Amino acid sequence: MALQESGEMYLETILILSRQGGYVRSVDISEHMGYSKPSVSRAVGLLKAGNYIVIDEDGHITLTEAGLQTAEKIMRRHELLTELLVSLGVDREIAAADACKMEHVISDETYEAIHNHMKTME
Repeated sequence: MALQESGEMYLETILILSRQGGYVRSVDISEHMGYSKPSVSRAVGLLKAGNYIVIDEDGHITLTEAGLQTAEKIMRRHELLTELLVSLGVDREIAAADACKMEHVISDETYEAIHNHMKTME
């Protein structure tokens, strides 16, 4: 099942929240993303059906291997694109917001080219 941008955003959010420690619940996602609980509930259901997450009996959400791989891929793209834009002189806050939009639409080929370019610039 191919994920849409919103699904990728949810996975990235779950990864961020899980790295901050503790359990991740739908309410945490709702608060972090500023989305309504019904919207989050629907998205969580789709992610569970797609085998990107598991939910235990207490409502704690954990990324599956596929979910973790996708979330890490999106996070790497976000970080790289933010750094690229900052290196071009864009304010970090604006760069992070723009990277959040760009990370979902660039191809793997473009990501790799940017990654390789940034390595040569170090």
